[in-house]
Amino acid sequence: MKKIEHIGIAVKNLEQSNELFAKLFGKPAYKTESVVSEHVSTSFFIMGESKIELLQATNEESAIAKFIEKKGEGIHHIAFEVDDILTEMKRMEEEGFTLLNKVPKQGADNKLICFLHPKTTNGVLIELCQEIK
Repeated sequence: MKKIEHIGIAVKNLEQSNELFAKLFGKPAYKTESVVSEHVSTSFFIMGESKIELLQATNEESAIAKFIEKKGEGIHHIAFEVDDILTEMKRMEEEGFTLLNKVPKQGADNKLICFLHPKTTNGVLIELCQEIK
């Protein structure tokens, strides 16, 4: 793993949260995007070498909607950048981690992504992400 790529924060209202975080960081989100397959709308703020991703559910079946219903708004996941997601997924399985998806999925911000089950990572949802080239 190379670095923390981003920290994902689940929010109820993306527009209001964008205003709040723009005040907090002193700059607006640089990008907003919908990820239809994941049922989320997202926005990104650059913070040094890492990013903050805000995620709003677009329907009740979204993992974000379920997360907010169970835990409320807050940190949802930590994403780590990898050079080769397939190699890293194989390594994670060999190390005993449970993958939530067996093949990488298209994620936001031009990334291939895979999540590790939080039951195998001390309760933290971990995302692996690789830039699509």
